[in-house]
Amino acid sequence: MIRYNMNQPGKSLGVIGLGGLGHMAVKFGKAFGLSVTVLSTSTSKKEEALSLLGADNFVVTSDQEQMKGLSKSLDFIIDTASGDHPFDPYLSLLKSAGVYALVGFPSEIKFSPASLSPGMKTFAGSVTGGTKMIQEMIGFCAARKIYPQIEVIPIQYANEALERLVKKDVKYRFVIDIENSLK
Repeated sequence: MIRYNMNQPGKSLGVIGLGGLGHMAVKFGKAFGLSVTVLSTSTSKKEEALSLLGADNFVVTSDQEQMKGLSKSLDFIIDTASGDHPFDPYLSLLKSAGVYALVGFPSEIKFSPASLSPGMKTFAGSVTGGTKMIQEMIGFCAARKIYPQIEVIPIQYANEALERLVKKDVKYRFVIDIENSLK
């Protein structure tokens, strides 16, 4: 988010995918002073996005009226979704010179050049920063008490955790408690 200047107070951020990365994008966005909108395919995470994570807005992407109302309103989008999904509808939500950062891993990326070029939009990919950026991020998190939402599990529960992961039944990360699992 720092690399693409997504830390400018008063700007707007859309977050696609409210999982392990997406919930942290919401937390970072709020800490940076952004107006954060979660973009989701269903209402199932609406209450958590707004109440627990502090998002300002929640939009169901299958609702054409909600999407139309958000047209050209976002400065930034961070896409954390790994499943295949269309890109053109999301690109239409960016303002001129908006930035779309893909951090998820869909199997393919397809969008019309007309969704990108006329508005001077930037489409970028990123996995992680270098050591210095990671250290700065950890320091930022410590100073502002930004922590991931996790579910701690014993190693014996790993197979069930994988099954739940496939069913998208995890909020938001599993963490294996190695120390207590080996006793």
